Amino acid sequence: MEIIDISQELFSSVVFPGDTPPTPRRVMSISNGDAVNLTDVTMCAHNGTHIDAPCHFIDGAASVEQLDLYRFVGTADVITVFGVADAETLSHLIPLDCKRLLIRGADYITPDGARLIVEQGILLVGVEAQSVGDPKAPRETHIILLSSNVGILEGLRLKNAPDGRYFLSAAPINMGGSDGAPCRAVLISDITTDITL
Repeated sequence: MEIIDISQELFSSVVFPGDTPPTPRRVMSISNGDAVNLTDVTMCAHNGTHIDAPCHFIDGAASVEQLDLYRFVGTADVITVFGVADAETLSHLIPLDCKRLLIRGADYITPDGARLIVEQGILLVGVEAQSVGDPKAPRETHIILLSSNVGILEGLRLKNAPDGRYFLSAAPINMGGSDGAPCRAVLISDITTDITL
């Protein structure tokens, strides 16, 4: 069994334009005579590797603590897409029994690609970009996925995970009322075939 970290290091992570960058501040230090080392952090909930809750784009929809964690833990398929992940491209790459889909390399998921993901009954989709949608017009792709309760995982790093099936653990931090939350996403390789999550 191999555990593959597919998360960004938070403080050096890519920041979506306009988001508050993650910034640490040491407030106590053993070297200065304090009893402990202690750090405060200022950040956007969508920094680094993170999930989007439905209320990020749909007012009044579920926030992070209301999400079904089942969507973020279980078998997942990694695929590679060059360019945009549209319906035509994805229709040839998504395994028939895929429950969670992680896409390496795609610039973004198009609205028709998002509709195909919903139609296929996929529980979660993850991308390496900081947004599943077109950075210039992200709303439609997000609305299609989030309104159908498809989990969104953004900011992945899949370079050490060849295409194939894994066990994913990417539960968001329990941040009550938040529209997103960071997570430490990992893949476990060499899973047994009797895992059905």
